[in-house]
Amino acid sequence: MNPSITPSAQDLWADIEAVRTQRPLVHCITNLVVMNFTANVLLAAGASPVMAHAHEEVADMAGIAQGVLLNIGTLDPYWVKSMQLAFAAAQAKGTPVVLDPVGAGATPYRNQALETLLETGAPAIIRGNASEIMSMVNVAVQSRGVDSSAHADDAVSTAQALAQRTDGTVCASGATDHILHADGRHVTLRNGHEWMTRITGVGCALTALITAVHAVQPDAWRATVAGMAWMGVAGEMAASKAQTLGVGSMAVFLLDTLQQLREEEFVARLQLAQASH
Repeated sequence: MNPSITPSAQDLWADIEAVRTQRPLVHCITNLVVMNFTANVLLAAGASPVMAHAHEEVADMAGIAQGVLLNIGTLDPYWVKSMQLAFAAAQAKGTPVVLDPVGAGATPYRNQALETLLETGAPAIIRGNASEIMSMVNVAVQSRGVDSSAHADDAVSTAQALAQRTDGTVCASGATDHILHADGRHVTLRNGHEWMTRITGVGCALTALITAVHAVQPDAWRATVAGMAWMGVAGEMAASKAQTLGVGSMAVFLLDTLQQLREEEFVARLQLAQASH
């Protein structure tokens, strides 16, 4: 793949349309705080969510899904084992696995759980904020719970190292999103709105959305760019609609916009660029 090629807005829109028409089944092992919102985001996007974590069925569920999301937001040993079982089943079938390292670096247990998952297999995509990505490659940064204390620009070199380790795609998200692949591809996105950080679960749902796109777009890097762009543009538009009301209304507008976003709106607002090194 040529690292200098940046997908066009029309390329990314084709991936969004593919989610809407193919309605992929996304198996989410995600945290208790965000399950409902994540499911609603996937439904608004046109995908089909399933939330299952019982040891007795996770492998079967991962086997019939088109994409598997692993989110470590609310951890315990039972859920870590659920993720391992689903991960192994997905890898055996060639189903893409996407990892959201929520709160990486906050506690030793959280870091240990991530290492356990990375020893199970290589995720196709890892998406986190700058602190989370930097913590995954043992860079000392202070994590404020699941909030980032670093900027996405700070995480570029560590994101590259992580992409090399997994031979996959890594996204360090922030005011500027960096999407990198082990083969050298690297673009930036500048869509989104600050209010997206004031609604619980937007980041987690974003990773689920990326999983849905990767279920229909085999190139993990392009799928990540498309998912990030979809949520970023929808977030901007939702914030504009909610300005006189507040972030509660924005959550509703975000779901509406994900469902009803039109190609001309997406193309006009997209802020995608080849990264400069």
